[in-house]
Amino acid sequence: MLKSLNHITIAVKNLEKSFEFYVELLGMKPHAKWTRGAYLSLDDLWFCLSVSVDKSSPSQDYTHIAFEIDIENINAMRERLQVNDVPEWKKNSSEGDSIYFLDPDGHKLEVHCGSLQTRLESLKVKPYEGLKLY
Repeated sequence: MLKSLNHITIAVKNLEKSFEFYVELLGMKPHAKWTRGAYLSLDDLWFCLSVSVDKSSPSQDYTHIAFEIDIENINAMRERLQVNDVPEWKKNSSEGDSIYFLDPDGHKLEVHCGSLQTRLESLKVKPYEGLKLY
């Protein structure tokens, strides 16, 4: 049976550019780097950058990776992303403050203030169409 999320690997075109983005801009901790990849972490999350031999193909749908951020840090992150000309891909319209942005390869990312519990509580007030809570 599944236990938890183990790691996330994303395909990148330019390792140096992506490494700088995830380490310097987003604050991930570097652990290893080689010609075609790097291992980073964020708390207990293992994050791998892997240079793609093919064209990197970020999702064109709503699929994205969301990272947790404390509410007191979100405005500083928003400013940091703006100063570095990081493009937004969506405006927030759900519970909790969020910033939706793209990495150098166009992977859709989000920083979010909130949890599954706060989202479920908000659905009791403003339910999605066809919602069934368990």
